[in-house]
Amino acid sequence: MTESHRHDASAADRRAGVSPRSAGLVLGFGVGGFIDGIVLHQLMGWHHMLSGWYPNDERVNMIGDGLFHLGCLIVVVAGVLMLSRVRPVPIAEIIGWMIAGWGAFNLLEGLIDHQILGVHHVRHGPGELLYDLGFLLSGVVLIALGTFMARVSGARRGYGHEFSKGERHE
Repeated sequence: MTESHRHDASAADRRAGVSPRSAGLVLGFGVGGFIDGIVLHQLMGWHHMLSGWYPNDERVNMIGDGLFHLGCLIVVVAGVLMLSRVRPVPIAEIIGWMIAGWGAFNLLEGLIDHQILGVHHVRHGPGELLYDLGFLLSGVVLIALGTFMARVSGARRGYGHEFSKGERHE
């Protein structure tokens, strides 16, 4: 692909609203949901999606978790489709935006599900507010870390989608 063609393609993608930031944020949001569901729901067993509303109904909670994971899968697929339109892919910047997207998931899920709706808490029982606040804080930290990482990477390569000298990507 010639340099001129590469520049024209990335400019068209930006006009279409596809950027490393939007693709990375969407992908990170979905991956963050999977991390939450796999680690906190399944591995640690601290809560299920609907355990605050249906604490003793295992079937309802399993269906709730399944629907949650299906939603995460849809978001991840959307992020991958968006990512496929970013040419060439600036990996460090994408990873930074994915981390920020994971943080956005933690922040939004923590505010909406834990605090506003009370669907569940990070860990029910003694100290549940501290766990919830820690989850919200992790969202803020991930957003800050990911945004910093993405912006540093973006500043190194400039606003365009070209790679630095020495890197070759087809």
